[in-house]
Amino acid sequence: MKQVLIETQLFKPTKGLLSEGHMSKRGNPLVQGILATAEVKNGNGRYYSRDLWNREIDKYMELVNQNRACGELDHPESQVVNLKNVSHNIKDINWDGKNIMGTIEILPTPSGNILKALIDSGITVGVSSRGMGSLEQNGDIMEVQDDFELLCWDFVSTPSNPGSFMQTVNINNKGTININESKINNKYPYAKANSIVTEILCANGNCPIF
Repeated sequence: MKQVLIETQLFKPTKGLLSEGHMSKRGNPLVQGILATAEVKNGNGRYYSRDLWNREIDKYMELVNQNRACGELDHPESQVVNLKNVSHNIKDINWDGKNIMGTIEILPTPSGNILKALIDSGITVGVSSRGMGSLEQNGDIMEVQDDFELLCWDFVSTPSNPGSFMQTVNINNKGTININESKINNKYPYAKANSIVTEILCANGNCPIF
């Protein structure tokens, strides 16, 4: 039976934001990093073969080439990309070993502005594939079957785990992005993220009430 399959991992940009060489033709910031990894047991105990990912990436590249490979910030568990929540558009996908690498344009939408603010502030976000498919148990893993259909990639918050890493993005005096990693020691590691989001919402007159 097909179901919504969501796989999340930390997104660690290999290229940062805001430097002149990392902007789209429209002047929007670009970021690159790992979208998914093939032929490994992921955090949900699921296994995606390389052939399966190859097939779905070939199909997804049609959306990339048509400039409509959009994703959301904090996706719902649905089969539809809600345009009012779109934060980014994938511009390119390629392989690096078993890793699926993506070049992503962050859009100047309300959700895109929040995503940009989080990354600029050194908050590590998760990147999450969203698809439909069925599973079959094989030993201690759940193999994703051939009926899998990739829907999109979204940016999401990630749970706090011991040994998780947070990245800070700094621009030196030459305009080069430096990415530094440090372990999260805060008892409430998402307090900073929540503070940033609240500040953005309040600035737009939509201050949440807790």
